[in-house]
Amino acid sequence: MANPGPGNSITLRIDAPSNFSVTSELAAAAAGAGAAVTALDVVESHPASIVVDLTCNTTDEEHAERIRDAVQALDGVAVRQVSDRTFLMHLGGKLEVVPRVALRNRDDLSRAYTPGVARVCTAIAEDTAKARKLTVKRNTIAVVTDGTAVLGLGDIGPEAALPVMEGKAALFKQFANVDAWPVCLDTKDTEEIIRTVKAIAPVYGGVNLEDIAAPRCFEIEARLREELDIPVFHDDQHGTAIVTLAALRNALRVVGKTIGDVRIVVSGVGAAGNAIVQLLLAEGAVDIVACGRDGAIHAGAEYADAHRVELAATTNPRGFRGTLKEALVGADVFIGVSAPNILDEADIAGMAENAIVFAMANPTPEVDPVVASRHAAVVATGRSDFPNQINNVLAFPGVFRGLLDAGVSEVTTPMLVAAAEAIADRVGEDELNASFIIPSVFDPLVAGAVADAIVRSSESAASEKE
Repeated sequence: MANPGPGNSITLRIDAPSNFSVTSELAAAAAGAGAAVTALDVVESHPASIVVDLTCNTTDEEHAERIRDAVQALDGVAVRQVSDRTFLMHLGGKLEVVPRVALRNRDDLSRAYTPGVARVCTAIAEDTAKARKLTVKRNTIAVVTDGTAVLGLGDIGPEAALPVMEGKAALFKQFANVDAWPVCLDTKDTEEIIRTVKAIAPVYGGVNLEDIAAPRCFEIEARLREELDIPVFHDDQHGTAIVTLAALRNALRVVGKTIGDVRIVVSGVGAAGNAIVQLLLAEGAVDIVACGRDGAIHAGAEYADAHRVELAATTNPRGFRGTLKEALVGADVFIGVSAPNILDEADIAGMAENAIVFAMANPTPEVDPVVASRHAAVVATGRSDFPNQINNVLAFPGVFRGLLDAGVSEVTTPMLVAAAEAIADRVGEDELNASFIIPSVFDPLVAGAVADAIVRSSESAASEKE
């Protein structure tokens, strides 16, 4: 059974007798039903009764019902209402538009709107580049999805994808002061998505592609990068790759190995897996075996997918042709962006000494992290309830902050490497250990460090061209 977590948090509003022990009895009843009680507040008090809000974490809706029943079984207690705190947070959405300028009088209105705004419109019409300075384009990006690869839910459609895109936009604002807006498209047609994004591009300073299924996401990103004059970043690919490389740099420091000498096995050759492999190669990795459902990608095999063809040409220098489990024997590093529970304890035990395991399938990793830790020196996941969470929020806010600040039109591999280095460097020598290879997502200095790295990389590239 899964552990109770804040994603399934509820508040029970309870009528109870006003005796000395009632609150402790309520807490004990909820805990006895498996709840993790996080708060208990008396919201009303009367001579013979009180109203209590009991807040707790659960595992799912069925568990919440069991908790309600356990509390209501107490003598004299009645549960008025059970509120799902996650759904309450989403009521009305998580975003709003707030003016950056005050509209206090006629003078303000005349400058912000008509007639004064016409002068600004004319200036932009004469030089459209001025839109980057004189409109929201300066600090706004589009978070674009078609809803076909949302979290671990798959193809759930644009409406169901919207809460995730809202959350992404909130993270952009919270961590990097980037204004972002969800753009959920009701089409799966590659050409229509490209046309639509190009049509709305004048409003935005960048495009963050999100939760678009492979392999279409590759073509969409490549075409938009080629055809737009603003940066396009596919977070599922490059955000994941940046944070993975950052974590690996520090993990290798912990175990005393170098990236050019280790054997790396990557499970999953979709959007994230491809991007991770390419960034590892750029960082100097030599021996990478990428595995799909049918085993190792290798030269000599025929692949319909162009990205598998590229992987076959650029990875697996030993020509290994076996399964994922066979590839893992003697490997130094496992990076999983694939499916749950595909490895067991024996697989990790068969890896090299001081092995590194990144099991990032969410919500259920490729191997139980506790089991993996019995044999691997460093273990990381995509989850927040284990050490070393590899979370894209460490990358994408700072990346776009830097792209907007630098005013660049493209995202380059050196920028991605620089971003990974900046994240890794936020873990000091006095902090680094097997359970702390990556900074907290709430480290307030991460986004700024990543943004600075992006700007420096763009400036370096510009100076080399001169």
